[in-house]
Amino acid sequence: MAFRSQVVQAQLDHRFYYEPLLAAHPNTLPPLTFLGKTLRAPLWISSMTGGTAMARKINTNLARACGEFGLGMGLGSCRCLLYSNEHFEDFNVRPIMGDEVPLFANLGIAQVEQLLEKHQWHLAEEMVARLQADGLIIHVNPTQEWLQPEGDQLRRPPLQVIEEVLSLTHLPLIVKEVGQGMGPESLKALFRLPLAAIDFAAAGGTNFALLELLRSEEEYQQAYECIVTIGHSAQEMVTFANQVISDLGMQCRCRQVIISGGVRNFLDGYYLIEQLQVPAVYGQASGFLKYAKESYELLQRYITLQIRGYAYAKQYLKVRKL
Repeated sequence: MAFRSQVVQAQLDHRFYYEPLLAAHPNTLPPLTFLGKTLRAPLWISSMTGGTAMARKINTNLARACGEFGLGMGLGSCRCLLYSNEHFEDFNVRPIMGDEVPLFANLGIAQVEQLLEKHQWHLAEEMVARLQADGLIIHVNPTQEWLQPEGDQLRRPPLQVIEEVLSLTHLPLIVKEVGQGMGPESLKALFRLPLAAIDFAAAGGTNFALLELLRSEEEYQQAYECIVTIGHSAQEMVTFANQVISDLGMQCRCRQVIISGGVRNFLDGYYLIEQLQVPAVYGQASGFLKYAKESYELLQRYITLQIRGYAYAKQYLKVRKL
């Protein structure tokens, strides 16, 4: 074991200063206010399981964890609930997680655009009310829709659609991408809006554009495989966001962020949160999904280890300035 425990210099994580003298071992994390509610850890369970056969089991396990550990959660796409309650129980997690932590429903920008065109926005508000959710996530995914064989075509820029929704509703809104992230001009446009939060959904995690491309014919894959590597990492987006927030000053109306996309563990989450100039939590999807689809006990153990690790990082690690 001693021979196996050698760490060479090239393996060191140079993102942090390690300061072992300045704190005792942590017992708990301090609570934080996010989206108007109290979280007991800065973790967000990112949107997933929009229409899978295992949706009920997965969402039930995730909601139970939110209640136990004090985490926030975004549902996967709730499109199927707009016109029918057939799958409602797959998404009905508020009774499981309780009212103390934030829960957000989720619709794609294409569905929102279609609701507005048909003067049916009320259906989205009614869906959010049925779910007892605190607000709505709008996921913006033009690349995924473009590459999806049966994808929807966007007829207006997503920004125009989001601005129209804000003029019609008092629902708290979160806007997110789905695995490509967003560049500085898109972030600047969003930070100007009175959104509840912006979710990065950066490149580095599940690439839904690539997932859709793999469902296509080989000729289509060869033509468009160059597109799926376009995007921005969470680290890059933190840099963009800090510059945008600084440039906007008092014109910055959105002051909360969910850092997601390629956040592998608590060290990644801690590092990125500490760099950002506004309150933030870090989100994961596949990390939670891996265990939620198996059993609650495995998910419970995973979250416990992540929270303990984050508490350790907060006590002993100082982020090096870029």
